[in-house]
Amino acid sequence: MKDYRFCPLCGAELGQRSVDGRVRLACSSELCDFVYWNNPVPVVAAIIELEGRVLLVRSAGWPAGMFGLVTGFLESGETPEEGVVREIREETGLSANEPRFLGCFSFHQANQLLLGFHVRASGILVLSDELEESRLVERERLKPWPFGTGVIVRSWLESSAKDAF
Repeated sequence: MKDYRFCPLCGAELGQRSVDGRVRLACSSELCDFVYWNNPVPVVAAIIELEGRVLLVRSAGWPAGMFGLVTGFLESGETPEEGVVREIREETGLSANEPRFLGCFSFHQANQLLLGFHVRASGILVLSDELEESRLVERERLKPWPFGTGVIVRSWLESSAKDAF
């Protein structure tokens, strides 16, 4: 939204204004009540277990060696569970059933609310054009990264360790 200079409703210039106790980007016209709320976007993210290992993927355009979870935006009218199953199918060709919800995680840098799931998948791995590469990692060798979907991995590993006792 940083590129927005004009109100999408009336065309007046946007400016900073205090709304609900916070400074927000809003229409400068007194006749218009448009406010850009800048709410986070919901994104589903999946810890996918395939053949007893965790699938990590590298998106097109990411630096070599940088891997993460399969993620995707929800579509209109779709539940998070439906969305994560669809994203897994679209991006990997795998079938996933019974996604287990792990929780909501903030990804402030991308203005996203990550909805984390754990799924067991089956089928033949076929990467979409969105993905460059994949790795299957033994759970014991999986190390969470400090940003983005890494917080979901950390939470899953910690909760799985507790469940083992």
